[in-house]
Amino acid sequence: MKKTLLAVAAALVLAAAVMVPLNVPARPAGAPSPAAQRGERYPEIRAAIRHLEQARDALQNAAHDFKGHRVKALEHTNHALEECQKALEAGE
Repeated sequence: MKKTLLAVAAALVLAAAVMVPLNVPARPAGAPSPAAQRGERYPEIRAAIRHLEQARDALQNAAHDFKGHRVKALEHTNHALEECQKALEAGE
């Protein structure tokens, strides 16, 4: 049981580490993001969707089931993607 929980925790940490950009210079406060400079609407939601899609793909391709926790995480990720899509639709 401890090994399984440790493996699940390690997988989640690894997935989070993949999604967190490193060595990204900080933007001055109030400066527009590169996406906003390009005129992209709702760049933060669109970035979240891209990250969630990467997480979904990683979960789908995982080698282990982790006693159902991988499937449950995949369900939560899909739900989060649906909510982000609804947020974009609401902003239009």
